[in-house]
Amino acid sequence: MPTCLSSGRLAAGRAFAALMFGALLIALPAFAQEGGDAATDSPAGHTFRWINFAIILGLLVYAFAKLGPTFRTKAQEISEKIAEGTRARETAERQRQEIQAKVANLQNEIEQLHVQAKRDAEAEAQRLRDTGRAESEKIEQAARVEIDAAARAGRQELKALGARLSIQLAEAMLRQELTPQAETKLFQSFVAELGRNVN
Repeated sequence: MPTCLSSGRLAAGRAFAALMFGALLIALPAFAQEGGDAATDSPAGHTFRWINFAIILGLLVYAFAKLGPTFRTKAQEISEKIAEGTRARETAERQRQEIQAKVANLQNEIEQLHVQAKRDAEAEAQRLRDTGRAESEKIEQAARVEIDAAARAGRQELKALGARLSIQLAEAMLRQELTPQAETKLFQSFVAELGRNVN
């Protein structure tokens, strides 16, 4: 690629030199006319003009022939770069459209995620309420069972206490009523009863 550029520059320099030389040749008849009109109207002047025209034409043809491939190469490079730029622009446009579609879709996905998160939060709250209610019912039922058990134990303890107090009261009453004479009489009746049972 660098050799192509340097040869292109060299060819462009040659073409510029040829064009300058051609411009000088075009300017020569004008300088020749300043000397007088007789020289330009003579057959030699006409011949000189035709030679001058042929030289300029030859130089122009030579310059175009030499610069033609360079111009074609440059034109081809430019068209390739334009095509490459067009492809890059089309690719960038396609990527931009894809990104815009993703951004638009992203907004929809975000909204869907918000809706899903709200639904999940409501479902979780309902599940927690249901779980709390079930736990509360279990605790309440366990408390009832415990209260019933405590009430039964309390009643039994109360009955046992009542029985002990009754026995203690009966003992106290018997001690008050049981005098030594009543005790002797009770002992004699017990012995008599025992004797009857033996016989």
